[in-house]
Amino acid sequence: MDQGLVPNRYAKALYKFATEKGQAQRVYELMKHLAATFAGEQNLQQVIANPFVPVEDKTKLLITAACADSKTDTCFVDFLRLLQDNNRIDLIRQMALSYETLYRRENNIYKVNIVTAAQLPADEIKRLHDLVEKHLNGASMEFTQSIDPDLIGGFVININSERLDASVSNELKQLRL
Repeated sequence: MDQGLVPNRYAKALYKFATEKGQAQRVYELMKHLAATFAGEQNLQQVIANPFVPVEDKTKLLITAACADSKTDTCFVDFLRLLQDNNRIDLIRQMALSYETLYRRENNIYKVNIVTAAQLPADEIKRLHDLVEKHLNGASMEFTQSIDPDLIGGFVININSERLDASVSNELKQLRL
């Protein structure tokens, strides 16, 4: 997903700064939490983009949304101040997504999601987990599982932009074609 030139540049600068300070992983966790908060709260982007909300309030809101501690997460807070000074605070969501993508690429982390039609037993999930891990040749992964009853049966594995669809609904669709 292309986030745009400006957010990518700010994300790269933040990654470099955080790496120098030894806080790259902590900033990654904060950015992940911030992106999840934006996804869960539709009104957050509207508040951040609202020109009538003071910038200081937006910064405080973003610190709270990211679950950051203004005393220990100085790298993240300094970054928000930079955005505040350059009038770029409204692009923070895209910057968070860009930072996540950059951090995963630099640290060889894959985002893996397994979608099943029903809840699988723990041993089956472990087996799928091991199969994906073998496919990634030892790279680390962020593993999530979700349930979609429309699959009817089987599973779908999403690894970054790759997709393995072994679902019954896909097989029926292929038969129709």
